[in-house]
Amino acid sequence: MRILTYTSLLILSVLSSCTAYYNQPTGLQKAIIGEGTPATSLLRNLPTPKEQVVVGVYKFRDQTGQYKPQDNGNSFSTAVTQGATSILIKALEDSKWFIPIERENVGNLLQERNLIRSTRQEYNKNANPNDPQLTPLLYAGVLLEGGIISYDSNIITGGFGARYFGAGGSVKYRQDRVTIYLRMVSTSNGKILKSVYISKTILSQAVDQSLFRYVNFKRLLEVETGYTANEPIHMAVSEAIEKAVESIVLEGIQDGILLTDDPKEKVEALLNNYKKENEIADNSKIYGRALTPQRRKFGIELSGGSTFMNGDYSNPLAKPFIRGALKFAPSQSFIISASTNALKLANENAINVGYATFDLNGEWIILPKDKLSPYLSAGAGIGFNSKFENSHSKVQFGTGLEYLVSDNFGIKLFGEYNVNFSDNIDYLVAGIRDDYYYKFGFGITYYLGKKAK
Repeated sequence: MRILTYTSLLILSVLSSCTAYYNQPTGLQKAIIGEGTPATSLLRNLPTPKEQVVVGVYKFRDQTGQYKPQDNGNSFSTAVTQGATSILIKALEDSKWFIPIERENVGNLLQERNLIRSTRQEYNKNANPNDPQLTPLLYAGVLLEGGIISYDSNIITGGFGARYFGAGGSVKYRQDRVTIYLRMVSTSNGKILKSVYISKTILSQAVDQSLFRYVNFKRLLEVETGYTANEPIHMAVSEAIEKAVESIVLEGIQDGILLTDDPKEKVEALLNNYKKENEIADNSKIYGRALTPQRRKFGIELSGGSTFMNGDYSNPLAKPFIRGALKFAPSQSFIISASTNALKLANENAINVGYATFDLNGEWIILPKDKLSPYLSAGAGIGFNSKFENSHSKVQFGTGLEYLVSDNFGIKLFGEYNVNFSDNIDYLVAGIRDDYYYKFGFGITYYLGKKAK
C-alpha cells in the first residue's frame, strides 16, 4: 500500500514539475514594450505606398454589449477592451500606408488650439493680426469606421480526466471568439470603398493533478497542483484589427484604390497569397471545417479482409478475401464502383470453398467535403466457384469510413452484408432461407483526374 502511494506521489510530482512549477511567477517583473502578434509582422511587410493616405478614426467601439463571463454569472467588467480605437491607430501607423489624425478627442485638440491662439493674441501685442497664428489642421481623405461586433464565449468546451485509487488529473479547454468589421469611407462623396470582416479565436486551458490517500491510520495525504493559461483578449483583438488593416490595404491595391511603388512581382505574390487565403475562408465553416471538393473523378481501389459465412452449417470461420475496383465519381457525394472479388467461405469441420464475384456498387459519401467521412454502399453482383459452376446472383449493402490522407490517396474500413439468391453457396440445400455472408475489410484507394464537382 505504501509503495503504491509513494509511487503515485512520485508520478504526480513528475507530471506537475514541467507545468505548474515552470509556469508559476517567480518575482516582480519590470514593464516591457508590448508584444507583437502574428499579424504585426505581416502588417509591417506590406508594399511601400506611393503616397500615404490621411485617415481619421472617430471611434472604433465595442458594439457587443458583452460582459465578462464567469462560472457563477457575469461580472460588470466588459468582455473586450474599450480602447480598440487606440489599437487601430497603432495598426495604421505600423502599416506605413496611413497618416492617422486625431479625431477621437478632437474637442480637446480644438480647445488647446483656442488657448494657444488667445494666449498669443494677449501677450504678443506687436504681431500682425492678419498673420496665421497656427498651421491648419489636416483633414482626412478617408474615414475608418466599424467596431467589435461580436464576442462569443464557450463556442467549444471540452476536456479529459482520469482518476484511480485517489490519484488522477484532468485537462480542460475552452474556446471563445471575437469578431470585428472595418470599413473605409471616402470623405469626398461618402462612398464605402472597402469593408472587411475578421474573426479570431481565444483559447483557455487548465491542467491539474491531485492525490488523495490514507497513508496510515488517521493520516491523510492530499496533494494538488496545476495551472491555467488564458490567451489575452487584448492580444486577440489587436491581431484581428491588424489583420483587418492588412486586408484593407491589399484589397485597396487589388482594386486600384491604393497605389504602391514596389516591384510588380512582389505585389502580385502578396495578392496571390491573399487570394488563396480568401478562397480558404470562402470554403470554410465554423470550427475550421473546409468545404472544398475532396475526391477526384476516378479511383483505383485495392482492399482485403475477412469473410464470415451465414448458411446451413454452424461455427463459421474467418477466411480471407481480396478486391480490386475501378471507381467513377459523377459528383462529390456519389461514387460508382465496379469490382472483382476473390473470397473463401468456410465452416468448421464442414466446408472450405472459394468464389469469385463481380459487383457493381453505388457509394453515398455522407460528408463529401470532409477528409474523414462515413459512407453507405449498395449494389448487385454475380458469383461463381473456381470451375465457373454453382453460379448465383446477389445484392450487397454496407457501410464504411474513409479518410483522405492526401488529394490522391485514401484509406478505408468497411463492412458489407451479401444476400445471395441461392441456398447452395455452402453446397447444402436445407430449409427455406438462402445463404448469406459478411465481409469486413481494409482498403486503399488511389484517386486521379480532376476533382468531381
